[in-house]
Amino acid sequence: MIIDANLEAQYNARAAVPEHVEIQADWQRRGERLRATRDCKLDLAYGDGERHKLDLFTAGAANGPLQMYLHGGYWQRGDRRANHFVAEGLCAHGVNVAMVGYDLCPSVTLDDIVAQARAALAWLWRNAERLGFDAGRIQVCGHSAGGHLTAMLMATRWPDQGADLPAHVIHSGLAISGLYELEPLRHTSLNEALAMDAETARRNSPALLPGTGGAPLIAAVGGLESTEFHRQAATLADRWRDRSGAVDVLDVPGTNHFTIVEELARQGALLERALALLEQP
Repeated sequence: MIIDANLEAQYNARAAVPEHVEIQADWQRRGERLRATRDCKLDLAYGDGERHKLDLFTAGAANGPLQMYLHGGYWQRGDRRANHFVAEGLCAHGVNVAMVGYDLCPSVTLDDIVAQARAALAWLWRNAERLGFDAGRIQVCGHSAGGHLTAMLMATRWPDQGADLPAHVIHSGLAISGLYELEPLRHTSLNEALAMDAETARRNSPALLPGTGGAPLIAAVGGLESTEFHRQAATLADRWRDRSGAVDVLDVPGTNHFTIVEELARQGALLERALALLEQP
């Protein structure tokens, strides 16, 4: 495999933020505190695999909205528990949060991971009444690889996934520092684990797929992130321009690929936008 040095640098988010180790260690500590203080149901199985589980943080309000959160890690790293801290601000504002796990490459393919994200959302919709949240107000959200999965969910024709599923399973979406056109990643070292060929990259590129339904989507990107991350968000918005639901690109000044998540976990621009979306009919 021939590596494109420019693309390698553009997509190496950890190298661009050397302090990511300390940032993620703080995420772990905050997640531990949240589990100790907030009502949560851990290890709810949406599938048969060991990682096919989710953790539900409940906000206490009957029939409140839900945000389904998908972690990052370039589909080959990361864990739902390491991202529990994200639920801090949302739960404080009455939003339940489901942290979803999924298998990682290279043990599975990217197609498998997309299928698992779809299965998790379908499971949540079907179990909304039992779990105490409003099936009509499910917001999908994710960071980095999770941003990609968020957009893939919003490009899904849900009745094709199950006869009982409505066309509008998703109320709204928030994709943070996501990847929506995957061909460039085939020319970086990331593809050693992903093993994408051109067709795999194409069918898993939400920017190349028609967005479905009328759910609004925010594609957020950190002001300090690379040109490619900004291009990814702009490309998705441009390709989905004719979709019935609005796609807004949100540049969050002063944030990098990791600190942008703080804007959702605590009082920040992403939390405000997520809450505003959920207030829409």
